[in-house]
Amino acid sequence: MNSLEDIWQAVLEALSRSLTQTAMTTWFNDCKPVEIVNNRFVLCATTDFKRNIIRDRYGDLLRAALVDIFSSDFELTVLTPDELPDYKQEREAENGLPEMAGYTFDHFVVGPSNQFAYAAAKAVSEQPGKVYNPLFIYGNSGLGKTHLLLSIGQAIHHERPTLSLAYIKGDSFINDMVKAIKTGEMEDFRTRYRNVNLFLVDDIQFIAGKDSTQEEFFHTFNSIYEAGHQIVITSDRPPMDMPLLDDRLRTRFEGGLMADIQPPNLETRIAIITNKATQLGMVLSDEVTNYIAESLTSNIRQIEGVVKRLTAYKDLMNDEITIASVKRAIKDVIRVGNYIPTPDAIIGETARYFGFSAEDLTGTNQTKDITKSRQVAMYLIRSLTNLSLPDIGNLFNRNHSTVLTSIRKVEKLLNTEADMPATIRNITSNINSRM
Repeated sequence: MNSLEDIWQAVLEALSRSLTQTAMTTWFNDCKPVEIVNNRFVLCATTDFKRNIIRDRYGDLLRAALVDIFSSDFELTVLTPDELPDYKQEREAENGLPEMAGYTFDHFVVGPSNQFAYAAAKAVSEQPGKVYNPLFIYGNSGLGKTHLLLSIGQAIHHERPTLSLAYIKGDSFINDMVKAIKTGEMEDFRTRYRNVNLFLVDDIQFIAGKDSTQEEFFHTFNSIYEAGHQIVITSDRPPMDMPLLDDRLRTRFEGGLMADIQPPNLETRIAIITNKATQLGMVLSDEVTNYIAESLTSNIRQIEGVVKRLTAYKDLMNDEITIASVKRAIKDVIRVGNYIPTPDAIIGETARYFGFSAEDLTGTNQTKDITKSRQVAMYLIRSLTNLSLPDIGNLFNRNHSTVLTSIRKVEKLLNTEADMPATIRNITSNINSRM
């Protein structure tokens, strides 16, 4: 008996052995179970009056039914629909799992660049603690790592409501630990994270180099893992690319299943745009969809941001969605970004990585190795800057169609050439280190 609905039906069956059919219909027919967490059963009644009757007159019967099912004492909380929002906010503060309706497996667009990570996440959600533990998902920002992490959490919480979970970001783990040390509440801190059935950690790379935090995380990891409970971790890079990560943590992360997510190819980007537009109740023309997909090549979050802005233009300004409005939306979204490296820095670092000069990449040499290096530089400029295809072409004295062909070539190599993902990560890391 795993699902919340199964448990509620068992409770109703137990109640029916003590109550008349009239009482069952009157008081429980329209009640909805909310969740079971930490030996607390939460129920929603339709009115204040029904809530009071159920809590005061039938509370002992409900608790007794839960004891029969779980062989453990339970507390009972009965809410009304008006009280649910405040309760959910409090629960979010307790376990940290954000209430993000779109972050489920159903809304995750699967393509060649993320298929393996998606399949692994689904498997973990169906058999937590039994397969792929820990699951380590890595990839650049904005590719869907957090989406998969939250999808796992929501799927397990829905199907196994009695399991406890904790969601934390790497930097928040550091901050919470520092606060606990200052206030003398380290035991509470350890209890909060070490006794969960599902531990979801987003952006673990932030704890690298923080010796005391890594020590605490090591013991937290061991406590959860040795209890047979599930751990899922995301990062912007694999453990081997974190030189300041403690070796004990690195070996434990690498001892599970590692799944990377790469930038989506053109077909997947088109599917993402179409899917997001549908969620927002909007239909985009093929021309607009293709323009967005060809303009934003490496960041799903930016793609979704553009679609949201187009929805706002349409709803708030009664603006027809044209290529001009798409260009405006793309410009607005990209402007929000943080550090943007210069094209010269990207070309220089790419050339240095492959053992060439910047002039080799921007020149006319067509040897195989230089051509490949040039294509990688074009791909990285498109991924990391705001430049259009024609602007990139001008840097290399090529036209925009050559640039687009080069980008698609690298996208293909990311899925077919074993070393290419690491090459892109390493060059990007070198570029970012110049900040």
